[in-house]
Amino acid sequence: MQEKCGIFGIYSNKKESDVAGLTYMALYALQHRGQESSGIAVCNDGLMKYHSDLGLVHEVFSKEELDKLGKGNMAVGHVRYSTLEQSARANAQPLVVRHIKGPVAIAHNGSLTNSSALREKLQKEGTVFHTTNDTEIMINIIIKKRINTNSIEDAIEKAMSEIEGAYSLVIMSPSKLIAVRDPFGFRPLCMGTLDGDIVFASESCALDSIGAEFVRDIEPGEIVVAAKDGVRSIKTHCGNKGGLCVFEYIYFARPDSVIDGACVHTARQRAGSYLALEHPVNADVVFGVPDSGLDAALGYSRQSGIPYGVGFIKNRYIGRTFIQPTQEERDRAVRIKLNTIESTIKNKRVILIDDSIVRGTTMRRIVKLVRETGAKEVHLRISSPPFINPCYFGTDIDSRDNLIACKMSTEQIREYLGADSLGYLSIEHVPTIAENAKCGFCDGCFTGKYPVPEPVIVGKDKYDKKIGE
Repeated sequence: MQEKCGIFGIYSNKKESDVAGLTYMALYALQHRGQESSGIAVCNDGLMKYHSDLGLVHEVFSKEELDKLGKGNMAVGHVRYSTLEQSARANAQPLVVRHIKGPVAIAHNGSLTNSSALREKLQKEGTVFHTTNDTEIMINIIIKKRINTNSIEDAIEKAMSEIEGAYSLVIMSPSKLIAVRDPFGFRPLCMGTLDGDIVFASESCALDSIGAEFVRDIEPGEIVVAAKDGVRSIKTHCGNKGGLCVFEYIYFARPDSVIDGACVHTARQRAGSYLALEHPVNADVVFGVPDSGLDAALGYSRQSGIPYGVGFIKNRYIGRTFIQPTQEERDRAVRIKLNTIESTIKNKRVILIDDSIVRGTTMRRIVKLVRETGAKEVHLRISSPPFINPCYFGTDIDSRDNLIACKMSTEQIREYLGADSLGYLSIEHVPTIAENAKCGFCDGCFTGKYPVPEPVIVGKDKYDKKIGE
């Protein structure tokens, strides 16, 4: 499963600052949120330079490319996964556009639910699109509002009345850096300070990576403006309890991040503890599938008293282009990405913890690998409920067609995976794993209940198809 993006922005009152270098370091910390493309835009007193391309952060940005961006007083950065959109260089962000009132750079995390209607409306008005992503839709709406408003933040405030769905944004004008979070707060966004500079990031781990101090989370519906005269907030779209994607705590976010007041590492341990209470079993060792299953396994171990072990070593040097076209190659890929530790597994009754089962194919190969290593029993525990609904707010689960839990019962899934037992976290415990969180949650992928009306899914854009299709 893939999440859409990670975003970062920095505003400095110091001219000729190394904002590109700081953004580069922050994007490294957010690499887990997007491994398809990355980009940075730098503003130096109104002059913008930018570079983006397909690839990991270190693949896209050599020292030479960073030097070309130069110094500046503001920067915006982005790492990306595509969801329904095409994987193409044109869709890499930040997106930089030029209009009558100056250049604007935008970085977006999320997915609009009314994008098709907005795109069609804009096209009928003569708007030309160069990408297939929602970001270009938003920036076109903002620019149209900007022509008749006094400031970029006023234009954003008006545009928010038209765009629907999930969006955390960092927007850079010639003189301002603006952070925006949709009224339900589907995706995370926080603010920090670094030697007087203002920084915004998808997760607090990005602030830590550059030595910035966490200040607070951006509220759902809030617009925060950093400019020469300081920082101010616009809250005309605030007021909802919020609907943060609960899967940020289960899988998406890095465990060292704190999101909306709750530590991700602690939330995953709590999920594991609940699993131990809900689905106890006699076993010799508990271990998790790297990386997001590790904390939940630790929580299960502590609650159950069953020893925690390291069952897998993950190869972290396989790039995103490692594609396996045949079944045999896919089976080999599991062994390349994950290698078992025989002393932990052989002749043991093992409890294997992972964050989710989506299609089931990868988990089936993992269970097979554990059995081949010599496990006497394999008891599978999942730190989320079964996926039975699509996500419309920024993941690549866009339909029920490939969700194994929509086709099989839990017992049938257990048999298909080859496990001795299978237990999921109950839906009742999902909202309680993020203890002390200052927000509400979206758990629609588990319950079918979304904070906003379920959108109508439209087919592929007619210009992305052959004439005869």
